[in-house]
Amino acid sequence: MRTACALAGLAVLGALWLLPFDALIGRAFPVHMLRHVGLVAVAAPLLVLGLPRLAVLFGGAPLLAAAVEFAMIWGWHLPAMHAWARTDPVGLTAEQLAFLAVGLGVWAGALTAPPLVGAAALLLTSMHMTALGALLILAPRDVYAAVCGVAPDLTGQQAGGLLMLALGTPIYLVAGLARVSGALRNAPA
Repeated sequence: MRTACALAGLAVLGALWLLPFDALIGRAFPVHMLRHVGLVAVAAPLLVLGLPRLAVLFGGAPLLAAAVEFAMIWGWHLPAMHAWARTDPVGLTAEQLAFLAVGLGVWAGALTAPPLVGAAALLLTSMHMTALGALLILAPRDVYAAVCGVAPDLTGQQAGGLLMLALGTPIYLVAGLARVSGALRNAPA
C-alpha cells in the first residue's frame, strides 16, 4: 500500500508540473488552482502515506502546520504574490515548492498526531479553503487581471474558486472526519 501511495503521489506531482494544462484548459487561473489544490490536497497526503520518512521530516505540531499553511496559501493569493507566481518562473517555482512543503507539513502532522488534534488541523484547513474558494467565486471582479497584465476573466477566477471548493474542501473535510471517527472508535467505553 505504501508503494502504491508513493507512486501515485509522484505521478500526481509529475502530472501537475509536466502536463500542458494551460493548453488543455486554456484559462490561466483554473490551471493555477488545479495545480495548487493538487499539490496540497492530493500529492501531499499520498506522499506522506507512501513515504513515512516525510512524516518524520515534516511532522510535528499539526495545528501549527495548519496555521503556517493558512498564512502561506492566503499570502500567495494576495494580488502581488499571485502575479509574481503567474508571470515569473522563479515566482511560480517558489510558490509551488511552498505549497508542497506546507501541504506535507499539514498532512504529516495530521496523520501522525493524536487523532483529534490531527482532525482539528484538517478541519481548520478545510474551512480556510472553503473561505478562499468562496471569496474567489463571489468577487465582483477579476482580482488578479490588472496585476498579472491580462484581460479580466471573472468566469476563470470563479472556476478556480470552484476547483478549490470542489476538490480541496471535501478532501480535508473527509480526512478530518475520518480522524474523528477513528478517535471515537478507539475511545474507552
